[in-house]
Amino acid sequence: MKSEQTRDRAIELTDTQDVRRKVLVLAWPVMAEIALQTLVQIVDMAMVGRLGPAAVAAVGMSMQPLFVLFSLVNGLSVGATALVARFTGAEKRDMADLATGQAAWVSVLMGGVIWALMAFFAEDIVGLMGPTAKVRELGARYLVYVAPGIAAMIVSFVLSATLRGAGDTVTPMRINVAINIVNVFGNYVLIFGKFGLPALGLVGAAISTSLARTLGAAVLLYVLLAGRSALHLRPAALLSIRTDLLLRMFRVGAPAAMERLAMSVGQFFYVRAVSGLGTVAFAAHTLAINAEALSYMPGLGFATAATTLVGQGLGAGRPDLARRSAVESCKLGAYVMGFMGVVFLVAPELLMRIYTSDEAVVRYGSAALRVSAAAQIPMALSFILSGALRGAGDTSFVFWATVAGMFAVRLPLAFVMVSLLNLGLVGAWVAMAADWFARVLLISLRFRAGRWQHMKV
Repeated sequence: MKSEQTRDRAIELTDTQDVRRKVLVLAWPVMAEIALQTLVQIVDMAMVGRLGPAAVAAVGMSMQPLFVLFSLVNGLSVGATALVARFTGAEKRDMADLATGQAAWVSVLMGGVIWALMAFFAEDIVGLMGPTAKVRELGARYLVYVAPGIAAMIVSFVLSATLRGAGDTVTPMRINVAINIVNVFGNYVLIFGKFGLPALGLVGAAISTSLARTLGAAVLLYVLLAGRSALHLRPAALLSIRTDLLLRMFRVGAPAAMERLAMSVGQFFYVRAVSGLGTVAFAAHTLAINAEALSYMPGLGFATAATTLVGQGLGAGRPDLARRSAVESCKLGAYVMGFMGVVFLVAPELLMRIYTSDEAVVRYGSAALRVSAAAQIPMALSFILSGALRGAGDTSFVFWATVAGMFAVRLPLAFVMVSLLNLGLVGAWVAMAADWFARVLLISLRFRAGRWQHMKV
């Protein structure tokens, strides 16, 4: 009996180590990709930051209203990932390829529509945030020139999601490494006017972003069409409409789209409250969000691993393996994001000075990051468990948890903290941290209940 117990423990340990290895294999390319994107974002915002607080505020305010439209893109990518992961786990490679084709042509259509809206309604979009006249003018010009890049980014975002569902996180990473390097170089040349070119300032940053993202989408499409990755995107799949696959994709993706829509609408009102604190406070908020993105790398990386492995585990008829994958992803993510919380607590000024030398902005942003330190582990668990539930197709509950956190906690508390107690930017970030605590409580309870193991996609 004793020897059998020892053997069972050894088998369980081996299984756990194997799951942990798979989690890391899937997560590290995503983390590396996000790390590079974050580094590029740091460099981008550092360059834009040298143009002054108005330029930083213009970038932040111009993009915020568009997050409402991006909710549809997020829904498509979540549905495509879940469907491709199920087909991959069930060893139905042809169906995974067909699902990828459907996601591809829908993403091209979405990108074109959003491009047109940005090009024709740029001033109206920025004006929704209530900016000053100078910020509105800068933001509108930025939107017009960054619009083609946003359309290309949508295509890349969806196609990368399908690859990750198939377990290929390396290909999107490699492509994003290349285009981010192109973006940094282009920013340096076009913002400041190097190599004989004129200094275009904020417009230069937008042009560089558009060129880099268009190149990335083109390369990704070529790789998929050539069959040089885990999926093969055949031309016939791009030209045909499979309503059965689209319905399955949208059945899973619709709640995810509504989740992102709810988050974006709530974020819109939240950011408007912050923008009312003035240009300096809003610039500090924007830069602190960029600095906080350093902690998103492990969280989103392990969330991607959880989504893929849970979907593939359920597709293979192994709910036990799916649960273990989610748990191991949570452990690893909590360790790393917990460490980042310590960094935000003890050295936020060092991070803020990467972006700006304005002492008032540094002071406000550092205080916000110290508040964020307390929310890093709840944020990690929320990211990863939400990813696990999405991989299972249980996107409806994630939507309701997001709605509860944003509209029952963050927005009311932000009103109290900012408008009634006059706690400024720190009060706004306390409300955001409280949202993450509430959300992770709800999602953890759902995961423990186990209903997600029986979801149909």
